[in-house]
Amino acid sequence: MYDEPVIKLHNIRMNYGGDDVLKGIDLEIKPGQIIGYIGPNGAGKTTTIKILLGMIYNYEGEIEIFGEKISRDEIDYKKKIGYVPEGGEIYENLTGWEYIEFIGEIYEVPAAKLKLRSEILADCFGMTGAFNDRISSYSKGMKQKILIISALINNPEIIVLDEPLNGLDANSVMVFKEILTKLAREGKTIFYSSHLMDVVEKISDRIILIANGEILADGTFAELKMKSKEGTLEKIFNDLTGFHEQGKIADRVIAALRD
Repeated sequence: MYDEPVIKLHNIRMNYGGDDVLKGIDLEIKPGQIIGYIGPNGAGKTTTIKILLGMIYNYEGEIEIFGEKISRDEIDYKKKIGYVPEGGEIYENLTGWEYIEFIGEIYEVPAAKLKLRSEILADCFGMTGAFNDRISSYSKGMKQKILIISALINNPEIIVLDEPLNGLDANSVMVFKEILTKLAREGKTIFYSSHLMDVVEKISDRIILIANGEILADGTFAELKMKSKEGTLEKIFNDLTGFHEQGKIADRVIAALRD
């Protein structure tokens, strides 16, 4: 386990077509933390993730991962990262096993270890019976399970999750949340971006709220609760982002349906 922060972001700025998407993000994340990264649509969450993963390079500022500054040509650090993208593309002509085998080869996981891990993970997520079926035959939840298995198969030090629970059944959600908690205890760093406030509230050691490309709050749930004087993370979110229109919007929808 690293003693120093595994992720450092210093003054990260990003501009799309004249619009400032990120406006000077500063973060230090230590091993063993589960970071809940939340914010409204367009806040800059996914952009932050893509910069961390080396998928976007035209940003300003500096990033260090595992104590080293990352650059366009740097790929070694990526071998220590697992990633579940939001709405990720997946090769549907492959079987579940073939896809995991493909990902395992990219991460250079030894064949015997890859087979053992994939069999255990498939069983834990209820995928054993479908593991040799074409992914094109899978439901949305089954595809999501394959993406999760592929993100864990290399035993990564950092796990980046962008809306990872999409389509999962209730049992799989509980299993996955428990896995994340126990991985964090082993020193893994979880960077979890989601709109599901109740999940973020329950599993996160630290919650970072971003809006309009800026960090508005950073702390434990208890610390954020004291700051905003609200009861739930959803209410804290609304308080800090200034959004209080949900009642009026719901009334408009109900009125429109009655007409």
